[in-house]
Amino acid sequence: MSTTAHRFLPPGSAHPVDELPPAARLGAFGLQHVLAMYAGAVAVPLIVGGAMKLPPADLAYLINADLLVCGIATILQCVGWWRFGVRLPIMQGCTFAAVSPMVLIGTGDGGLPAIYGSVIVAGLAMILLAPVFGRLLRFFPPLVTGTVILIIGLSLLPVAGNWAAGGSGSPDHGAPKNLALAAGVLLAVLAVQRFAPGLLGRVAVLAGIIAGTAVAVPLGYSGFDGVGSADWLGVSTPFHFGAPSFEGAAIVSMLVVALVTMTETTGDFIAVGEMTDRGVQPRRLADGLRADGLSTVLGGVFNTFPYTAYAQNVGLVGMTRVRSRWVVAAAGGMLVLLGLLPKLGAVVAAIPAPVLGGAGLVMFGTVAASGLRTLAGVDFRDNHNLTVVAVSVAVGLLPVGVPDIYARFPNWFQTVMDSGISAGCLTAIALNLLFNHLPGSRSGAPGERTAETSPETTGATPRG
Repeated sequence: MSTTAHRFLPPGSAHPVDELPPAARLGAFGLQHVLAMYAGAVAVPLIVGGAMKLPPADLAYLINADLLVCGIATILQCVGWWRFGVRLPIMQGCTFAAVSPMVLIGTGDGGLPAIYGSVIVAGLAMILLAPVFGRLLRFFPPLVTGTVILIIGLSLLPVAGNWAAGGSGSPDHGAPKNLALAAGVLLAVLAVQRFAPGLLGRVAVLAGIIAGTAVAVPLGYSGFDGVGSADWLGVSTPFHFGAPSFEGAAIVSMLVVALVTMTETTGDFIAVGEMTDRGVQPRRLADGLRADGLSTVLGGVFNTFPYTAYAQNVGLVGMTRVRSRWVVAAAGGMLVLLGLLPKLGAVVAAIPAPVLGGAGLVMFGTVAASGLRTLAGVDFRDNHNLTVVAVSVAVGLLPVGVPDIYARFPNWFQTVMDSGISAGCLTAIALNLLFNHLPGSRSGAPGERTAETSPETTGATPRG
């Protein structure tokens, strides 16, 4: 049955990924995804623009452009067009792997035009390299995918912790009232998920965020003063900051970012494929990475940055068990509106960081638990699979626990290894090859599942 036909089928008659929920559920579930990723989405333009000392008007423009392209990229990834889009519930946002290189480029002589030139070239390279990555899927057996998913979840937990403490750099960071608010939101999410009937239990994160914000505003945690001063309409135009310039060093650094982003995105795609019982095959992976590349090109044209799958929303898919890609596509539509209507964006931006932290602890923990579930089906008897997991997790968490550990290394090395996700993923792939694929390695079942949890029953990607 075609994808076009799936979208009009009632619930229960198509794969859960292709089901189109009723409008009310579509809106509620979609809003939940927007709130889960909003803080991360606006962080990248704020960091880069702040480092370049851009005026407030330009910072606001970067944020609006980012939200607009986030929405377009998400819709492309979920709905798909021709050979673009993985057609899974994947939320797109600016990658943090590009922050350091972009700050270095932007604060140099090239400024924003040099950033956008390198982003456009990187996006085109991602489109060309997508089929190559698709053929590498056989090197992602459950041993590797489970390890990567576990590292993704563990790497994100400090982000939720910083939010719970009040947000990095906030004057009251770590204040007991912030942690109390985050704990209250966490308890509210758990209570709704456990005791609420039907639909309400599936929007536990949304309910917790709304309840937490309702409590926080009267207590002085946040205000909506910025809503009144925000514009009603803001339209991003191509090359607002000038025509792109193409500088060799900037392009090389952004190409490294592209490879890191594609590696991270591959892990996210496989994680969502496992959660939704729709295994990611080489062609589907290539289509998804190709959409990442096209979105990155659009980012360079419309004054924003490289795009990737957002792991926090992977956790939300696993937690809510809502697998429809149309839900996340609806979230993409909401992001487009937020990008075109700055006043709406200001409302969402007023949500206090501790509220997001309480919800994030559940979502990111769910990602890590999904990795453990995948690894539970891997055979660890009479082989070196435990070593693969142990060393990969250790390498992946090094930059999380010691953020400046690679500060004395070259920029290209920092770009790859400062991301715990990419560092852990590359380590897991390399060790799996060393112990399970190279001549002389122990034969048997290299990272495969046991018979009780075969790929056919779990939706995992089998090793080719």
